[in-house]
Amino acid sequence: MNVHNREIDAMPGREDAERALEILRRWANTAPAAELSTVDPALAALVAGRPADGYPALSRAYPHGFQADDAYKATMPDLQNGPASLIRGAKRPIQHVGISNFRLPIRFLTRDNGDLTLETSVTGTVSLEAEKKGINMSRIMRSFYAHAERTFSFEVIEAALDSYKSDLESFDARIMMRFSFPMKVRSLRSGLEGFQYYDFALELVEQAGVVKKIMHMDYVYSSTCPCSLELSEHARRERGQLATPHSQRSVARISVVLDPDAPCLWFEDLIEICRSAVPTETQVMVKREDEQAFAELNAAHPIFVEDAARLFCEALEREPRIDDFRVVASHQESLHSHDAVSVLTEGPTFAAESLDPKLFATLIHHG
Repeated sequence: MNVHNREIDAMPGREDAERALEILRRWANTAPAAELSTVDPALAALVAGRPADGYPALSRAYPHGFQADDAYKATMPDLQNGPASLIRGAKRPIQHVGISNFRLPIRFLTRDNGDLTLETSVTGTVSLEAEKKGINMSRIMRSFYAHAERTFSFEVIEAALDSYKSDLESFDARIMMRFSFPMKVRSLRSGLEGFQYYDFALELVEQAGVVKKIMHMDYVYSSTCPCSLELSEHARRERGQLATPHSQRSVARISVVLDPDAPCLWFEDLIEICRSAVPTETQVMVKREDEQAFAELNAAHPIFVEDAARLFCEALEREPRIDDFRVVASHQESLHSHDAVSVLTEGPTFAAESLDPKLFATLIHHG
């Protein structure tokens, strides 16, 4: 006959578990480590200073007073700059490796001998030989910060590039700085003024000992469809029907290689080149007379996206300070559910058989 104790059969509660845990802890504090492991290695964690699996006890308090001296730093592992035996994957050179979008305030010169401090996003990369595991990314930032207090020009960017190329023992290097450049613009008829902001990027590329200085700018304008304009006028003339042509906000990304021996091409100069080619730039400050003037300006300069690319090309070809260039235009249609786009290049710098799949998507102007 079996006799069952009711206390044994009952489901243990929280108090029972706490009593059992206390008993285990008292026993574990006095039991040898070998005996603990034969029962269950996890029991070692019940004893302060004796973690499971024999791992040493670690401090959880941040060591505020600790100083990393040279002797200590010499003992620290450096896998990124380790030997070729640590390379994973194909042992091949990498054309660009570095950092993107580290930001800092940079002071830029303006055409009128002034300067502007603008928040700037910096991308810095170098080439990596097949036998090297990696680079020390922070050296790019340190090299750039060493020049960041100077008023920036392409010469200063070149000095920063030379610094980190030397530090990282690389043959090729690239720096790109992106920022929004403000320029005061006057309205068409009312005389009001406001700031227009232009997305610029300065790019310095050194490859096989050859240095190229490249300037990129997004120019935002209105494009009135010539076909729609003629059809609207036809409806008015033939049937007395009021109709309006469609126009839309459009963006052209202008990229130019600067002639190294020519005088400076200022930001303001490139803006004015674009305005001369396509004068229907979007407006900042607008009263009724300005809105009417803008409608008249669009009617005087209707353009397809093909026209825009060729008009920008014509203006860039006339500028002696510019060598190779590229025009990427996107007319973000109000008639269609898709955009009309074009790409026109001059010279080998921007010639390419393939395009970035998301190139045109980046031409959206976010305001």
